[in-house]
Amino acid sequence: MDLSTFHSLMGGPLRSALTVLVSALLVTVVAIGVHRAGINLLKRLANGRPFTTNATRVAFRASQLCVIVFGLRMVLAGAPDDTPGLVAMSHLTSVALIVALTWLAMKCIETLSITISEINPVDVADNLRARRLITQARVLTRSAHAIVVILGLAFVLLTLPGARQIGASLLASAGVAGLVAGIAARPVLGNFIAGLQIAFSQPIRIDDVLIVNGEWGKVEEIKGTYVVVRVWDERRLIVPLQWFIENPFENWTHSSSTLLGTVFLWLDFSIPLEPLRAELARICEAAPQWDKRVCTVQATDSNERAVRVRFLISAADSGLAFELRCIVREQMLAFITAHYPHGLPRLRSTHDPLTVYDSPLPDEKISLAKL
Repeated sequence: MDLSTFHSLMGGPLRSALTVLVSALLVTVVAIGVHRAGINLLKRLANGRPFTTNATRVAFRASQLCVIVFGLRMVLAGAPDDTPGLVAMSHLTSVALIVALTWLAMKCIETLSITISEINPVDVADNLRARRLITQARVLTRSAHAIVVILGLAFVLLTLPGARQIGASLLASAGVAGLVAGIAARPVLGNFIAGLQIAFSQPIRIDDVLIVNGEWGKVEEIKGTYVVVRVWDERRLIVPLQWFIENPFENWTHSSSTLLGTVFLWLDFSIPLEPLRAELARICEAAPQWDKRVCTVQATDSNERAVRVRFLISAADSGLAFELRCIVREQMLAFITAHYPHGLPRLRSTHDPLTVYDSPLPDEKISLAKL
């Protein structure tokens, strides 16, 4: 934008500054109007396109700031040379434009993650593919945010006078300081690399059921450096990402959410198993938690006092399996108590018969009778 005409009419540095200020205000108002019109046009054109629709909402402020700063940069580019503080303001607007573009890029990446989450809902019966895609999107989004921030900071530093000299000085003194910085940053870099490994190899996903250090819980969130595991009693375990790469753990929903549940009861040797099989079949048929796959009764162990009977059942997920195990345990105990009370574990004992020498003699019996 050329302001030479206004400068020739008004003249002087003060008048130049006033002209630039008025022009900047006018450009800001025009930029806001153009931005709103463009967003409204995109909303109409993006009907049925989730990414563009979400982008107009999520990246609204960031894109607005980019348009305004770009307009101000055009005003300063055409400002007279005698405008006070022109160089400083030009540098500030350049830095602001880089920051605004960085913010816009981060919002676009965030929009992609939100769109993937909306297209692939996890509140369905078979959500394995959805959880895999959402996990990849969230982890890669955080990694991409970190890369965009680093690039934005690098471009800002390149606009500073003497930035190359600072970089050369840092490289020249990168001996011990670089070694210390590398050691200090090892956990951060390790978690960053572990996040990329989890995103692609996916040992865990959002909403996976895990056993971590003996605690049962679900993956609630995967952050940039740690994982939030929601335990069954509403506690939260904060586990570093690198821990899942270096340590073994149980994932009950890695390939499928279906599970087998077991109920063990110690019973007497006299208990008949066929009535227990029929009762277990009746319990499973009446329970909505059963997925109609497995329903068996087996004697799996015994000792000198009792036999261990295993009731094996199946369910669609871990929560339903736990509920079904409780139902089977309660109703089987009630059935055995009502119909086979002798089938509960008992402690047997025997008494040796008295010998002849331990019984009293006839004379002793008479003496005892007189007493």
